[in-house]
Amino acid sequence: MRLMLSLLALPLAVAAITHAETASAAEGDDRFALRLGAMNIDSDNTLRGSTTVAGQDVGFDEDFKLGGKEWEPRVDGMFRISDRQRLLFNYFKYDKDRRETLDDGISFGGVNVPAGSFVKGELKYQVASLVYDYSVVDTDTFDLGLQIGAEYAKVSTKAYADVGDLYQGRFLDEKTDGVAPVVGARLSFTPSEKWMITFQGQYLNTDWGNFDDYKGDLSRANAIVDYRLTQNFGLFAGYDWFKLDADKKGSDGTIGLKQEFKGPVAGISVTF
Repeated sequence: MRLMLSLLALPLAVAAITHAETASAAEGDDRFALRLGAMNIDSDNTLRGSTTVAGQDVGFDEDFKLGGKEWEPRVDGMFRISDRQRLLFNYFKYDKDRRETLDDGISFGGVNVPAGSFVKGELKYQVASLVYDYSVVDTDTFDLGLQIGAEYAKVSTKAYADVGDLYQGRFLDEKTDGVAPVVGARLSFTPSEKWMITFQGQYLNTDWGNFDDYKGDLSRANAIVDYRLTQNFGLFAGYDWFKLDADKKGSDGTIGLKQEFKGPVAGISVTF
């Protein structure tokens, strides 16, 4: 929390310094914009680990799917401080579970796995960011902004199994959350009053923040096309991509998780 407050102090300080110019600098431009939409998510997940058993190194690296695509909420907003200065907010959530059930019983080596045995996995993932964006290039049709701010991420993965005589219970329960500084860049094109095209990329390293013992990084990139139907209302569509790649070291070994979330986004936009 202290880290987030200290990072947010930067844009707030800038806002105070530039308060005198704000009234005239942003004249004719939207002061506030909000996109409310959803993302049709396709996820790729890899669980990896290594440990030592009876003096032997043991490792695994397995890909797993959580089923088909599904729509999840996505929100982002902009508050314009002046011609070149903005505060940008983003929020993304993914919550998915999958259950695989054995239709027929299996017996081998004296071990019985009855029909109805199952393996169930759960994955929850949330990311929210607040960044200060400064336009180093600002023209009527092109805008290049550099970003710095704070990002919050929360990941939870659980897995349960009931496979007869073999195993019953939870065999995976990993979760972490934390805040870290994030850096990024933005490209915006406005070919006409009704159209705007935006490309954005952001990156953070867990070493920059407080993510317990996890070491890795979080990357994000997206492309959004906005079309304004009226002065205050419009539609948007585009594509979003996230990647988390982190490892956690413990006394008994290392466990790692790589997750990619990607898919089209669409929704409505409101501007004032």
